Amino acid sequence: MNHKREDLKYMEKAFELAEQGLFTTGENPRVGCVLVKDGSIIGEGFHLRPGESHAEIYALQQAGERAKGSTAYVTLEPCCHHGKTPPCSQALIDAGVARVVVANTDPNGLVGGQGLQQLKEAGIDVTTGVLSELGDDLNAGFFKRMREKIPLVRCKLAQSLDGRTAMASGESYWITGEAARRDVQHWRARSGAIITGVETVIQDDCRLTVRPEALPEKDYSKPHFFNEQQPLRVIIDSQLRTPLNATILQQQPVLLVCANASQERIQAFRETGCTVQSMPGTNQRVDLAAVLHYLGELGINEVLVEAGATLSGAFVEAKLVDELVIYTAPVLMGASGRPLLNFHIDKMANRLHIVTISMQAFGQDWRLRASLK
Repeated sequence: MNHKREDLKYMEKAFELAEQGLFTTGENPRVGCVLVKDGSIIGEGFHLRPGESHAEIYALQQAGERAKGSTAYVTLEPCCHHGKTPPCSQALIDAGVARVVVANTDPNGLVGGQGLQQLKEAGIDVTTGVLSELGDDLNAGFFKRMREKIPLVRCKLAQSLDGRTAMASGESYWITGEAARRDVQHWRARSGAIITGVETVIQDDCRLTVRPEALPEKDYSKPHFFNEQQPLRVIIDSQLRTPLNATILQQQPVLLVCANASQERIQAFRETGCTVQSMPGTNQRVDLAAVLHYLGELGINEVLVEAGATLSGAFVEAKLVDELVIYTAPVLMGASGRPLLNFHIDKMANRLHIVTISMQAFGQDWRLRASLK
């Protein structure tokens, strides 16, 4: 559909605002709003964090009485229910807004088109679908959780040009350069949970935290609360072999997921402040699908898997990965190095196809974003 140039211009601005909540909105969608009257912006806002005002409210407060007769550009359908905050659809009606332009409808069952219908019934002119593809990307995790009850799963991997992630000894620091590693911080920062495996914890003694000072330059202006709250770190550890003094346990929140562990071992980890959940699957392994459903119940919209070839391969083989984020360095590590993903395909006809989302250079390295068919 062809949209007015003016609508595209102001919706782009609304999405710029929405991106300010990239690291902070938690279980809520990232939403921006711009109020326009007589060709000028009279109010703007974005949703910052759960429990605080939505984007439309901030924009209306800024516009005041000038909002009457204006056009509201909102990246997501205004809510029409009482949650932690009052409904935004009614606020727009009460302010006398004449027209509302929306990018995406809200798949939340509490909204699901009802907000738009309420606006129409109040005599407000409603236009939808303007730059909806930007919203599909920005809120992909929220949309998936609303529709399927599980978060969007990205699997981050770093490899050499010949497809190796570590030497046979396990040595892997560093395959990629600083620019690529900064970009990894971006994907951690926008994720509600980071999943790794016990082998990675034992081998690397990793933290898997977001380091604000290491974020790429494009993220410097975005609000964050990482000094007080980190993403949930999830360790897949069937038998709870994680060392009790592991660095990753020193900063909460941490969730350990096991399948076959003693109550004594479980209690020992709970005493460190960790949450421990038993989710047994087949062959005394953790049920990865059950993990994702559990994270969905916690309100996690996006998950980043940062693990070794075995756990990453298990996620891919189980068809639980939505997107691959693969960094490739211009180095060769030889045939004895560890592979990118550890799972087996016996026939060429069964090979997995990926669809490229983007390919971008970071210093000497390349990052491939791709979805799995």
